[in-house]
Amino acid sequence: MSDCVTLITGASSGIGAAIAQKIAAPGQTLFLHARGGHKVESLDSVAQTAREQGAEVDTILFDLSEKNAGTHIVNRVIARCQRLDRIVSNAGFAVHAPVGEVTRQALDQSHQVMTGAFFDMVSVALPALKKSTCGRIVITSSFVVDQMPGERLFPVTAAAKGALDSLARTLAVQLARDGITVNSVAPGFTQKDSSGHSALSQESWAQAAALTPNRRLATPADIAVAVAFFLSQEARHITGQTLRVDGGLSLI
Repeated sequence: MSDCVTLITGASSGIGAAIAQKIAAPGQTLFLHARGGHKVESLDSVAQTAREQGAEVDTILFDLSEKNAGTHIVNRVIARCQRLDRIVSNAGFAVHAPVGEVTRQALDQSHQVMTGAFFDMVSVALPALKKSTCGRIVITSSFVVDQMPGERLFPVTAAAKGALDSLARTLAVQLARDGITVNSVAPGFTQKDSSGHSALSQESWAQAAALTPNRRLATPADIAVAVAFFLSQEARHITGQTLRVDGGLSLI
């Protein structure tokens, strides 16, 4: 859809960067978010690529673990454009540690960054989304919500992503009459950028590919295609759904 204002969190690398590059085009306005720090240079690079594809692009630096981060980010977008049409909640991180080893702080931070910040963003964005003719919300979920292939355990990530999925489904019902769709994309094991955070070792990544029925890791571009579909006009009658992009991982 042309002439939409889209916010993408966690856009400096990986899936978020691939989404930005997939939907960047003339007529599109993108707000690309990252935490800051070492992410700034890579976020600027993603933004420049999107500009070269014809999109209007601005960047936002804010740590989602901070109180009211989601509120601040959405207010920044609306102050700049007086509108917001689409939210892609992609920012997050994986913690690969079992209960007994993982800390309560990691649990609380996971909920704040993934569930809490999303709740704040949508709460503030609702008036703008309801005025939009292309209202869309898409979240990046994960297979770890309900799968533990090879006994790989991500309990605090699963808790946060599971809460995010549940919130997305209830929002889908709440916002359906306003023409706003809310959907989730659940990647399987997905390649990381060399500069990005990795919760697994290189050996574990090779094992993860072997566990996947099609014997390969997803690329960020694989996930971006699914997100772009949910953002499109063609997906206007699809809401409250989770699309697994996992090479068949969910089948075993």
